[in-house]
Amino acid sequence: MAILNLTQHNTSPAQVEAGVVEPEDKQTVKNLLTFDELPTQELLTQRASALAQIAVASDCQAVMIGGAPFFMAPLERALCEAGIRPMYAFSLRRSVDQAQPDGSVRKVAVFDHLGFVG
Repeated sequence: MAILNLTQHNTSPAQVEAGVVEPEDKQTVKNLLTFDELPTQELLTQRASALAQIAVASDCQAVMIGGAPFFMAPLERALCEAGIRPMYAFSLRRSVDQAQPDGSVRKVAVFDHLGFVG
């Protein structure tokens, strides 16, 4: 089953292996998920509907979503109404130490994709 990536982030290799695919127009998806001002309920509904239509056009039965918490409920509703299953990625976060050329150590967060919730 192909899962459309409706997040602002690029699909990780582990997610690709799990069947996640990128939308044809990733920039449009990013624009619809980005809020620079306090959104109205009408704007949330409009953007959720637009993303649901992208999902329908992709011919995927499921989508990976994530982003602003205030937008996830309207997005889930729009996707379900369109017959698309919303899913959230589940990742394990671990800290990795990376030695730097100057002898210092840099801590980096690594997210290991383990599956989906939804």
